[in-house]
Amino acid sequence: MTAAAVFAAVFVALYVAHSVGDHWVQTSHQAAHKGENDKTPGQSSRAGRLACTLHVIGLTITKGIALAAVVLVLDLPVTVTGVVAGLGIDAATHWWADRRSTLAWLAKVTGKTEFLTLGTPAHPAHPATADGGYAPTLGTGAYALDQSFHHLFLGVAALLIAAL
Repeated sequence: MTAAAVFAAVFVALYVAHSVGDHWVQTSHQAAHKGENDKTPGQSSRAGRLACTLHVIGLTITKGIALAAVVLVLDLPVTVTGVVAGLGIDAATHWWADRRSTLAWLAKVTGKTEFLTLGTPAHPAHPATADGGYAPTLGTGAYALDQSFHHLFLGVAALLIAAL
């Protein structure tokens, strides 16, 4: 089997598991609190770090299960070193981005602050109801930037798993 085929199969497994882990496995509490820091009114960095850590543990377990299934069923030639490196870089970067202030910083230094606020009341053209109130949406610039950041590192993880 070629390394390209291994990369493709691993990436698909990680991508599917990412979606499941980020949306079904993550608890509402984790989603609501993983970005808390000392600047969040009434909250602490410790509570936010713990929520984020628990989310990433559940997410990484989900990815590990999906990856194991694909590796076993397709008899993919992967190494323990590759899997540890791939899942490790994915987990570390996922945790970093999900602390929220870090991804907001990255958006700021890359000129994406306005896009980050798209779909929220902070954006000048936020979604509004007929009477002018805020109309929440599922899609926001912050969510799009978050997911694309994660997808980038899913690709890096798949490459490491296929190559090492």
